[in-house]
Amino acid sequence: MPDSTAPRSLALALRRGLAGKCPACGDARLFRGFLKPVPHCPACGQDWTTRRADDFPAYLVILVLGHLMIPLVVAANLAWSLPATAQMIGWPLLATILALAMIQPAKGFVLGLMWAR
Repeated sequence: MPDSTAPRSLALALRRGLAGKCPACGDARLFRGFLKPVPHCPACGQDWTTRRADDFPAYLVILVLGHLMIPLVVAANLAWSLPATAQMIGWPLLATILALAMIQPAKGFVLGLMWAR
C-alpha cells in the first residue's frame, strides 16, 4: 500500500493519469472499462473506490472542445463555402469523435489530480 504521508508529485500523477496508468505507481492500468476505474491498483494496491471524478472530466472536455471547434468552424466557413448539409453532419460528427477521444484521458487527469492533492 502506498504511503499516504509521502509527498506526491502533481506533474507525475497528471502525466500518468492522462496516459491511463495508476497515478500512484504508473505500472498498472487505471481503467477496467472505458470510464470505469479499477477498484484497486493490482500493482500498488491504491484504492480508487474513494475517489470519484463525477462530472468534472466532462466539463473539461466541453471547455477544451469548444475552444478547439469554434475557431475551426469559423476558419473553415471563411475559407470555403461548405454546404449546410455537410456542416450539419460533419461538425457534430467531428465533435463526437474528439469528445470520445478526450474523455478517458480527462478522467485520468482528474483522478491523478485528486490523488496528488
